[in-house]
Amino acid sequence: RLAFVLHDMFGVSFDEIATIVDKSPAATRQLASRARRRVQGKPMSDGDPGRQREIVNAFLAASRGGDFEALLALLDPDVVLRADAGDATAEFAGPAVSKLVIGARAVVEQALMFSRMAPHNEVALINGMPGTMTVINGRLMGVMDVVVVNGKITEINILADLDRLEQLPLPA
Repeated sequence: RLAFVLHDMFGVSFDEIATIVDKSPAATRQLASRARRRVQGKPMSDGDPGRQREIVNAFLAASRGGDFEALLALLDPDVVLRADAGDATAEFAGPAVSKLVIGARAVVEQALMFSRMAPHNEVALINGMPGTMTVINGRLMGVMDVVVVNGKITEINILADLDRLEQLPLPA
């Protein structure tokens, strides 16, 4: 909530807030976005793990198959993708990049760019709901959680910060 108040009420930049809360600017934007939704009363999620698992599985299948139209059908037109790759250099993806992508077509274009990682993705519980994790050679390389509202993905959050991921245990 601090990120939301500082940014929206006082005009502090996300870069400045990131140093205050000891997070990346992308993570800080995500914190502010979540707080903003809570304040605005927007639904956080459908809250149905079974339905969300179906949508995540469909997203993975469409990503693996490069099916642009199937991916579009799963996404809300105003979907937001946030990727936090931290400051490290990723071994498999080149220099780390944190990004914010808005809109279904733009998100699908990003999803297809990363389809080469799809064989390494598997469904996992992320923040208590179905999402994905990317494991390559026994090393956790990324986690993705999604927010599903009215049967559509409205938000995709990807953590690919290797320093932070190394602190997470791999499921047995």
